Amino acid sequence: MSRETKEGGIDGPRDAELLDRIRERNPSRLGVGRAGSRPRTDTLLDFRADHGIARDAVLTSVDEGFIEEMGLVKIGTLVEDTEEYLARPDRGREISAETAEYLREHCEEGPEVQVIVADGLSSSAVEANVPELLPILLDGLVDRDLRVGTPVFVEYGRVDVMDAIGEELEAECCVILIGERPGLASAESLSAYLVYGPERGGPTAKKSVISNIHRGGLPPVEAGAQLVDLIAEMCERERSGIDLREDDREFVAE
Repeated sequence: MSRETKEGGIDGPRDAELLDRIRERNPSRLGVGRAGSRPRTDTLLDFRADHGIARDAVLTSVDEGFIEEMGLVKIGTLVEDTEEYLARPDRGREISAETAEYLREHCEEGPEVQVIVADGLSSSAVEANVPELLPILLDGLVDRDLRVGTPVFVEYGRVDVMDAIGEELEAECCVILIGERPGLASAESLSAYLVYGPERGGPTAKKSVISNIHRGGLPPVEAGAQLVDLIAEMCERERSGIDLREDDREFVAE
């Protein structure tokens, strides 16, 4: 059986061993070969299957039982449905006056750290990573003697909804765990955005981020530990984002 038939790759590559090493270390579709002017049938079917998984991650919702099991207070943004969520990112960044009142009734006000989980663009990322990450994060913050607010889940949430929630609850610091836009290599990538002194309309440069959280990237347990360290540093220095890194450079220069 030829290499082309056996592996569905390039027929007669110049350096087969090097190509194998590259393909083993990279999840991208490299060296898949072609059948005439078109992709091979197996390659095309794999592509369509991964594309379907990515679409499902965007279009499906986080299970209600999961939210309850995680002990999260559920709220929504101004978005009504998935179609509006994709078309109007601005509405995913804000909450209604009624939702703000609900937050104040059901959540602790004035915490040092407000933890938020949001579906974002991948419900799969939330369900795959939050069960391992969230306990590490919450326990670690308590161990650092940081007062943690009532964890919240946001349906149809964008990153900047953390500013609205943090402002309403008068939180010192906010972290949002949010599903990122799925790719064809992984539909389960989660990111964590953090901000000190959340306020509506605050610049993106004021936010810190840890991204690529999933089993094939930064493992969720390790991400939880990194987040604890970063949040503790933010609270100690009273800054986040580019201000935190500028502070690092000033410290080294001195």
